[in-house]
Amino acid sequence: MESTLKSLRDGESVLDLSPRSTVSGGVEDVYGEDRATEDQLVTPWTFSVASGYSLLRDPQYNKGLAFTEKERDAHYLRGLLPPTVSNQSLQEKKLMHNIRQYQVPLQKYVAMMDLQERNERLFYKLLIDNVEELLPVVYTPTVGEACQKYGSIFRRPQGLYISLKEKGKILEVLKNWPERSIQVIVVTDGERILGLGDLGCQGMGIPVGKLALYTALGGVRPSACLPVTIDVGTNNEKLLNDEFYIGLRQNRATGQEYYELLHEFMTAVKQNYGEKVLVQFEDFANHNAFELLAKYGTTHLVFNDDIQGTASVVLAGVVAALKLIGGTLPEHTFLFLGAGEAGTGIAELIALEMSKQTKTPIEESRKKIWLVDSKGLIVSSRKNSLQHFKKPWAHEHEPVNSLLEAVKVIKPTVLIGSSGVGKTFTKEVVEAMTSNNDKPLILALSNPTSQSECTAEEAYQWSEGRTIFASGSPFDPVEYKGKVYASGQANNAYIFPGFGLGLVISGAIRVHDDMLLAASEALAKQVSEENYKNGLIYPPFSNIRKISANIAANVAAKAYELGLATRLPRPQNLVEYAESCMYTPVYRNYR
Repeated sequence: MESTLKSLRDGESVLDLSPRSTVSGGVEDVYGEDRATEDQLVTPWTFSVASGYSLLRDPQYNKGLAFTEKERDAHYLRGLLPPTVSNQSLQEKKLMHNIRQYQVPLQKYVAMMDLQERNERLFYKLLIDNVEELLPVVYTPTVGEACQKYGSIFRRPQGLYISLKEKGKILEVLKNWPERSIQVIVVTDGERILGLGDLGCQGMGIPVGKLALYTALGGVRPSACLPVTIDVGTNNEKLLNDEFYIGLRQNRATGQEYYELLHEFMTAVKQNYGEKVLVQFEDFANHNAFELLAKYGTTHLVFNDDIQGTASVVLAGVVAALKLIGGTLPEHTFLFLGAGEAGTGIAELIALEMSKQTKTPIEESRKKIWLVDSKGLIVSSRKNSLQHFKKPWAHEHEPVNSLLEAVKVIKPTVLIGSSGVGKTFTKEVVEAMTSNNDKPLILALSNPTSQSECTAEEAYQWSEGRTIFASGSPFDPVEYKGKVYASGQANNAYIFPGFGLGLVISGAIRVHDDMLLAASEALAKQVSEENYKNGLIYPPFSNIRKISANIAANVAAKAYELGLATRLPRPQNLVEYAESCMYTPVYRNYR
């Protein structure tokens, strides 16, 4: 990946530590949010000490009926609450009961967002304790529908909206955000939301959802997270004609106007929050995603989850799957459907890992990986018409027009879908994979569920139960010929929360490809023998906090090794240090 981006940066590497940047920043646990500060007494500061009615309306400190008798006296809450004193466990039990009454996933999403705006700690307690049940509610697939209807369900703004109207004033806009100590920013321009296309300003649901997972799964403090939407218009006519649309009513700005706004944003972020703030690009269109990652990778701490996060989680799944399908990574042949951000990012990271294992140039490793886009197999005869990020994958071969034909002639052992187009792994394609392999590995990664290349049920039935299958969105277990098959979910939520935590705890100032490989390695190691027996290539989400701590430790270790970490001295036990830095949502006792 770095080799591809270096060509766009005139050979500059993230390890060069460009003189255009300076080291500053650093974040203190002001609010007593980390695990290591659970027992300390906290003063509920806002701009002054919160008390009375304002305390009940502050989501950061509100505990509802769980305020103790002593706290009710000290903070002028008498009469503002019913006399019962509850506890967090009982509140959690009641809310989960209420949420389970809703039949429509979007209603559950709205209920969870309302809770987040009312009682932040209880929101995260619910999400952490019920992660497998609530992850599909606060993130994919439900968040896709939420973004489509964001204008209709919009209640209170979450995050910062920076539009073309704010050009020249972005630093002032950042200063309007109440928190000063920001560690992670997730930013989108809404042009390519999941597999749903251009949703403009309504793409804000993605940064909000991602940062909820940064906190719940990775333990990054909510006060240190900032969701941002860059609104440059939308080309979605349906939204432009929707009376409830909340964004700019104009076609998308492009070219110089677009890049000037993004550059002002990136400059203002570093000026306001320092060198060590992580900026995660999310759901940008292909042409902008690669350009932004290449441009700012040597001057800022930037990460693109669609390119790098997806690549890391898929590589972890492939490495884990080797125990089930046999062979080493370089012995397998890969075929991708989809040659955009995700497809080329995954392919590049797999090639990088192959090249490390075989100690051969990455150009050699790429020859084991083939990509199919909307025009067919990417081959050298098409090179002049290809976008720059597809050119490394143009191999010598006669033209092939369809995926099915490609499967038949390339004979891949691993088939990966990142096309964003549903129902493309047809019965014929799966049967062709099965005829070539005893245990084919099939990954249908596109989100949401409606865009998945095939369902788990289709994969197991069409392969007669022989495939090892994982998908981007969750599927229920499938029964086939008396046997129950549980499929894994190649969800980026395995990687990016722990990856971000690793960058934060080490004070990293750049993201390097070796850190992505370190994250993949840590995730693959978390798959147990019992998981393998059930055909799973990913560990259960119920252990996600432990998984994230191990990923964070591996990423931090690599940052120290590469000389990119600034938090010194290096902690002796990075796993324990990561766990101690993780946010915990248990209620604090107030002075």
